[in-house]
Amino acid sequence: MDLKQYLQELKKVVNIDCGTATIDGVEEVSRIIQHWYQDENWQCDRVSLGEKVGPGLFATNKPNADRYDVLFVGHMDTVFPVGTVAERPFRIEGNRAYGPGVSDMKSGLLNILWALREMDKATLERLSIGVAMNPDEETGSAHSHHWIGELAKRSRYVLVCEAARADGSLVKARKGIAGYKLTFKGVASHAGNDPESGRSAIKALARAVLEISDLTDMSKGTTINVGVISGGVAANIVPEHAEMIVDVRFQDNDEYARVHAAIQAYSQREFERDVKTAVKQQAHKPAMSPTADTEKLMQIVEQAGVAEGIDVRWKSVGGGSDANHTAALGVPSLDGFGPIGAGFHSASEYLEIDSIEPRIRLLKRVIQSL
Repeated sequence: MDLKQYLQELKKVVNIDCGTATIDGVEEVSRIIQHWYQDENWQCDRVSLGEKVGPGLFATNKPNADRYDVLFVGHMDTVFPVGTVAERPFRIEGNRAYGPGVSDMKSGLLNILWALREMDKATLERLSIGVAMNPDEETGSAHSHHWIGELAKRSRYVLVCEAARADGSLVKARKGIAGYKLTFKGVASHAGNDPESGRSAIKALARAVLEISDLTDMSKGTTINVGVISGGVAANIVPEHAEMIVDVRFQDNDEYARVHAAIQAYSQREFERDVKTAVKQQAHKPAMSPTADTEKLMQIVEQAGVAEGIDVRWKSVGGGSDANHTAALGVPSLDGFGPIGAGFHSASEYLEIDSIEPRIRLLKRVIQSL
């Protein structure tokens, strides 16, 4: 492969602000990638997913296929706001490349493209391959998960090309994710002259924080984190309003059902007299757990690793991806097929440059083995 060209292409898409809400930036990235696929004579179409997010992209070598031997999935958005590229654009220091989205997951998108660019003609004639690229994975794929799910249900296998872990491991399992916003509505009053007339929303929130945190069950891998709280307007006013944002992670989807039912029931609770509680679910991704068919796919990947001289190891991780959704549909799904990287969602995000070419070879070998 031409590593210089790869890095030039990577620089081009990294140096575009394309947080999920930066629709123009996501559209620009999609236009660039669409042209790259079209230059390789692949059918590549934009997919409208509504006005609140940028477009999706779908590329395929068999436009009339009813089913796909493999569906690749990757996302074009990042978590970073407008202005991030100006602050810390793409750069290379030694063996590492830096920049917003360099490993999460612009390089993963490029690894798919390069594996397919270098694929032998016989394999491309034998297999039906689809590539789905969505604009909103970083906010839970709320607008795209149905589209990706319908494609996954028509596919034998799904390979998600998020970055490999820092130690090179691929991903066989991911925790499920759920997010909630709890709002507390009390009664305002003067804290000095008339405190007895007030009903403190913050006091109710404080009680709720303790109770919701007790839903954690570390023995089952279930964790609850109240990550954001707010409320009140001044110290001399009994607070009428308070709210909190809750993150839930789980390894077992039955655990999600338990926690979800408990949190939803809080809408019927008064944690403080006359303070009303409202619950709104903001996100949900089911847990990704390997099945017997997934383990067969893992064996194919491991054999490809042996053929390419790459040590294939597996890891279960706490963060979610679109593989959570496709695995929940019963489609064998694996993740982490991008180059090695770490520091995701932070200014220290990096990509190991010397892992690019080996991971493209691994991906090619996996495809040829199907």
